[in-house]
Amino acid sequence: MSGEKFVVLDNGAYNAKIGLSTWNQPSVIPNSITKAKAERRRQFIAGELEDCQDKSGLFYVNPFQRGYLTNWDLERAIWDYMFSKNCIEVNPENCHLVLTEPVFNFPAIQDSLDEVIFEDYRFQSLLRHWGPVYTAHQFLSQPHDESRLCCLVVDSGHSFTHILPFIQGKVITSATVRLDVGGKVMTNYLKEITSYRQLHMMDETYVVNQMKEDCCFVSSTFHKDMATARLRGKGNTIAGDYILPDFNSLKRGHFVSRTAETQQKVDGELQTVVMNNERFTVPELLFNPSDIGIDQMGVSEAIVHAVSRTPIALHPHFYRNIIMTGGSAAFPGMQERLQDEVRTLAPTEYMVSVTVPETPALYCWQSAAALARDRDHAHRFTVTRQEYEELGHSACHQKFRRESNL
Repeated sequence: MSGEKFVVLDNGAYNAKIGLSTWNQPSVIPNSITKAKAERRRQFIAGELEDCQDKSGLFYVNPFQRGYLTNWDLERAIWDYMFSKNCIEVNPENCHLVLTEPVFNFPAIQDSLDEVIFEDYRFQSLLRHWGPVYTAHQFLSQPHDESRLCCLVVDSGHSFTHILPFIQGKVITSATVRLDVGGKVMTNYLKEITSYRQLHMMDETYVVNQMKEDCCFVSSTFHKDMATARLRGKGNTIAGDYILPDFNSLKRGHFVSRTAETQQKVDGELQTVVMNNERFTVPELLFNPSDIGIDQMGVSEAIVHAVSRTPIALHPHFYRNIIMTGGSAAFPGMQERLQDEVRTLAPTEYMVSVTVPETPALYCWQSAAALARDRDHAHRFTVTRQEYEELGHSACHQKFRRESNL
């Protein structure tokens, strides 16, 4: 078993993270096919986007819609790139696959996944589960005291944010909560307010997404920061300039705080966008979706609501073991804000602890890779190609049912 290759694929709706289980870090590539205004005759598949010299006005063609895989022709082209020498260079017929899928994935999509993996790529075996299942398994299997029997996974991805309670690795589906706020909503909101206030950027999804990642933070004192953002001059410590890339001398933009010495340089040389209250009002959507008309509770209230739907004897364990993962968890200040708000909403007799990993966007892949490295344990939950050929979809239905744990 030591010579077996396990390919680990966290197949996200925006970025896919792929690598061998022996790697420390995965390759992060766009899970899309893109076209650029500057090179109209060529399409860039997944990681080929790095070859594009001018990334302004990129047009995305995505295999995922509303968080679920809907276009298999596109996904096959992207997977062909992933398994080729341009990415990890493996022969699927000689490898095992550990795969993530969306929470509450549709059965028809799951069957299509199994067909493509076993019939088209002919992997030796498949382990397929929701991303947060791998996260919970890794979190609960780390050295800890005996009280860590349960955990609450907050997975904030591209399309949705899910809150899932786990008891000894088994998810309580009846207590799972989904919010229709993720990275895509935040990027679109930043595009809209920037285009309305300053510069038309509705076609600049790639650049605006980088703006969001480079500039935004979660405010723990929202009203105080809003008052600060209204000030002029040196009193406003929040405002700054985002220097836009020209894709000639500057390939990626960056944020510059407003000081006297940088202002003259910025104004005289490069095109900029002023980032003021946008820096914290965009991530605020995760805590107050009603700001843009989404009639749902914020993530803090959703955590308390999810815990309330579990057995009351387990409430202290869930509040004590909250872990937040996904790209939207990477905003500075996220852990502190979530900790403070859940502490305020939770009963005073319970201890509240919120953990955000160092690289929350990669934690799911790292968790799946750690599981794959435990070969004997991983093989207990895989479906082999021989089992699929003999039993068909029923083999996968039995092994990968949502109530199962790792």
